Amino acid sequence: MMLPLLVALIVLSATTAGTATGVPHHPHPLDPLSAVELTAVRDAVLASPLIPDRPISFHYVGLDEPDKADVLSHSSSSSHRRALVIARAGGQSHELRVDVTSTSAPSIISHAIHRGAGFPRFTGEEQAAAGALPPAYPPFVESLRRRGLGVGDVGCGVFAMGWFGGSAKARLTKMQCFVTGNETANFYARPLEGVTLVVDLDRMAIVGYRDRVVLPVPKAEGTDYRADKVGPPFTGPATAPGVVVQPEGSGVHIDGRVVRWANWEFHVGFDMRAGTVISMASVHDADAGQRRSVLYRGFVSEVFVPYMDPEEEWYFHTFMDAGEYGLGVSTFPLQPGSDCPANAAYMDGYYADADGKPVKANNVVCVFERYAGDVAWRHTEVNVPGGLTEVRPDVTLVVRTVVTVGNYDYTLDWEFKTVGSIKCVASLSGILEMKATTYTHVDQIKEDTHGTLLAANTVGVYHDHFITYHLDLDVDGTKNSFVKNTITRKRNTGNPATGGAATPRRSYWTVHHEVAETEADGQVNVNGAPPADLLFVNPNKRTHVGNEVGYRLVPAGATAVSLLSDDDYPQRRASYTKKQVWVTPYDKSEKWVSGLYAEQSTGDDGLAVWSARNRKIKDEDIVLWYTIGLHHVPCQEDFPVMPTMSGAIELRPFNFFERNPLITTRPPGNVNFQNCSCHI
Repeated sequence: MMLPLLVALIVLSATTAGTATGVPHHPHPLDPLSAVELTAVRDAVLASPLIPDRPISFHYVGLDEPDKADVLSHSSSSSHRRALVIARAGGQSHELRVDVTSTSAPSIISHAIHRGAGFPRFTGEEQAAAGALPPAYPPFVESLRRRGLGVGDVGCGVFAMGWFGGSAKARLTKMQCFVTGNETANFYARPLEGVTLVVDLDRMAIVGYRDRVVLPVPKAEGTDYRADKVGPPFTGPATAPGVVVQPEGSGVHIDGRVVRWANWEFHVGFDMRAGTVISMASVHDADAGQRRSVLYRGFVSEVFVPYMDPEEEWYFHTFMDAGEYGLGVSTFPLQPGSDCPANAAYMDGYYADADGKPVKANNVVCVFERYAGDVAWRHTEVNVPGGLTEVRPDVTLVVRTVVTVGNYDYTLDWEFKTVGSIKCVASLSGILEMKATTYTHVDQIKEDTHGTLLAANTVGVYHDHFITYHLDLDVDGTKNSFVKNTITRKRNTGNPATGGAATPRRSYWTVHHEVAETEADGQVNVNGAPPADLLFVNPNKRTHVGNEVGYRLVPAGATAVSLLSDDDYPQRRASYTKKQVWVTPYDKSEKWVSGLYAEQSTGDDGLAVWSARNRKIKDEDIVLWYTIGLHHVPCQEDFPVMPTMSGAIELRPFNFFERNPLITTRPPGNVNFQNCSCHI
């Protein structure tokens, strides 16, 4: 939603926890750009006459992916390394593709100027520069004086202003402010309500100002969440510490950015906009004796967070966290033992700062085996001599990243299970966006406050979270189809085909099989549709008994869709949030559900526009777009910092294997923990 106040670029320091090492790294065509490559990209752009204006500000530098066919065929052309650059100079957005196959001689192979709507993401440097403007602006200083505050008491942050009609001629943003200081780390709970600034980021100047209303600043007391401020004594529930025990060592093997575990193999990438990227995930089929593809490329494409307060200081709070701020640049080092267990291995990432120089993000991805005491499969049988019980424990491999975009923290997990399923879990914590008010008790409220009164003078504003995943499924190959197996009730009238008479049973349900032909058929609101299994099948591959091999999409809660009017400006920008499921044919350029230029976008480039072409999706290389959605009505338990809440989807095998792939799993033995290697 918004970045921390007075943002400055931080070169993250490495932690000493277990880093993935020990196996030689073999370059992969989907590896993210290295520090050396980022430096070569910068050198090529700065040396090029294609951008004569100075200064040049780098807003995005990422891997320009090789053609999918080349990667899958291991073609020599997939070894070419290219970068996509979006840079600002002279008030224009430049798109460049840079060949860095030879980092000693990088070359620009294409250049264009973006003429359409929207702008690239904010950089940390320009946010910091904008945050330094208000203290030197006389009307702002006067507003503080009226409230008994000085410039040293406040800090201001950049808030994307969205789009509300017309064509944006300047790269503007709004700024709002909070009371800071040593009383509490939770400045979000102390807004300077009523004051809004407008900043031209290209000119780096304040071009608009409004001080609409003076409201009391909520007190700092009771807002802090730091351990040394809330205790001791620590009176909350206490649990006994646990230990991760792996007597035979870790089962995770990491070669560069390729992870191999149990029956899974996949690549872990990193992008400054998307954060973690999972590629080329395949599962080993023991019965077939071969590795079979499941997911070619998956990542979070956008996080859309619209707030439900139409007042002047709030109506534009309709954030697109990935496209406006960047998820990858909003990652921070994971905390060993807290964010990730003691048996985790860690991966780093690199991204470019506004000057184009590489920044190392240390330990921003962790990989670990989770032993949660779950059961993979079991059965107890009493109707055999002596009885029997067969149980196989479940172990999950987790790939985790935590993204902190201002006040919210998103824990984004990719969970791989030995049964062959992939689960995407988005978990929310952090701090609410809060609004100052004159109310101190709910009995005083006689109007819609657009939120919940959490404490005296403090309202937690209603809002939504929509986390959209781009999932390029390759179920046992690239030619797939989307199938809806709708469950339908039937009356029992007997079976004329066999001459069977109707039994006393009056009803039953059966399955209606429907293959989506075009993109219009591939859009589903799982709340409003009849119950159905949503399948991604390979019609060219069948099991021994003739079923099409496939994967089933299983929503795991958090299936809210947007309730905004179709003609509302934020909804026009994020029209894809009216349905959880969209299916499109693969197009390498269609990565960002909100469009390549999301900041002040108008909705003319994005998923809904692409899908309106109604292209063929039957027996094609297709992409699933799925949105996890939550309507968030804040409550007092969310204050001063909210406990984690989650939503998820699971991609689960459906006739993909000939039988339960875990049937041949070795039963657990009596493990002797006396001489084991314990991670504490």
